Amino acid sequence: MTDPIARPAQGNLFASLPAASDGERFETLFANAVCCVERIVSFGHASPPGFWYEQGEDEWVVLLVGCAVLAFADGHVLALRAGDWVSLPARCRHRVESVSQDAVWLAVHCRADNA
Repeated sequence: MTDPIARPAQGNLFASLPAASDGERFETLFANAVCCVERIVSFGHASPPGFWYEQGEDEWVVLLVGCAVLAFADGHVLALRAGDWVSLPARCRHRVESVSQDAVWLAVHCRADNA
């Protein structure tokens, strides 16, 4: 007996956007042992005061809609508008300083290369 062939998944990044009343939403679009792709829909949800992301994996993120400001532990501040992307190495301390009410992100998380 042969293994069934998996069908490709598909979708639209702007379809079925949640309502603002649902709060910030994270939706996994693809995941395997080394990589995860997620859509993030923000409604002005910035990082809480004093909170820093310090993830164990590398992250590449693109802002598809809206604008945002990222702040880094070293004092660097990065303003983003639709189409801008940033690559965040594992353990890069950062926070979302501000984000527009209509922000849609695409984030790709990959297992960090520990070699």
